[in-house]
Amino acid sequence: MKEYKLKINGNDYAVTITDIEDTVAEVEVNGIPFKVEIDKPIKKSISAAPKTFMTSVPNTISKPTASVQPPVSSGNETSITSITSPLPGVVLEISVKVGDAVKKGQKLMVLEAMKMENVIESSADGKVISIKINAGDSVLEGTTLITIG
Repeated sequence: MKEYKLKINGNDYAVTITDIEDTVAEVEVNGIPFKVEIDKPIKKSISAAPKTFMTSVPNTISKPTASVQPPVSSGNETSITSITSPLPGVVLEISVKVGDAVKKGQKLMVLEAMKMENVIESSADGKVISIKINAGDSVLEGTTLITIG
């Protein structure tokens, strides 16, 4: 078992590689287990595991991004609000679609984290501009989920 502390886009992650067999690595990211598929089999050596793992993470886990701050409005423009993941987890359900009008406090989606369902609500009134994730996706804390404008 190997443990690593990674910083991705300014966010800290505790990563433990528990097992590697052929092209599948079992890892834990901040306590959440994932199975990472690797392009080609690797040797169970100390130098090979981190390099291969590091290149596999972006294909398996959504990259966290910073929240978009609302632009300064001159009066006629609409502001943009990004709804970001408050914690790492798995998207269970998305309750809105692009083009839907939403109100502040309205349920947008359900995120499962540590075997608990967390309702993600809108933090602003507006219209859904984009949905950056799909049901079943694993996301990290800070990942942009939905953009409202």
